[in-house]
Amino acid sequence: MIQHRPNLDWMLKDLAESVPQTRHVVVLSADGLRMGAHGTDTDTADRLAAACAGLQSLAGAVAAELPHSDGQMRMVVIELDGGFFYLMAAGAGAYLAVLTDEGVDAGLIGARMRDLVARIGQHLTSPPRHDGPAA
Repeated sequence: MIQHRPNLDWMLKDLAESVPQTRHVVVLSADGLRMGAHGTDTDTADRLAAACAGLQSLAGAVAAELPHSDGQMRMVVIELDGGFFYLMAAGAGAYLAVLTDEGVDAGLIGARMRDLVARIGQHLTSPPRHDGPAA
């Protein structure tokens, strides 16, 4: 069964354009499939989405080591030569990833990502896929 997903690209564009020095914005499923993107070509968005799946899994494993954690990743920030990478949980089985230049306002991008997730989080949910015929 194919599920229709709303086109999220315009909302991602709004995020990118409201924070100077934002390069790429990608929404992905927990298994690394691109659900939407802005500011990037399809191949780059797909590579970022695939890398994010491993990163969110790693962050969840680390979170599980905290005594009062439910093991769920909320946000990961990585400082890179030339920029920053942000990965935020954005609904059940969905994530929002942003790659920025190094001069970005880190507080502003984090706040805008949280605002976007709060506004459209239910639309960013990616239900688990099941193999085999649909019932």
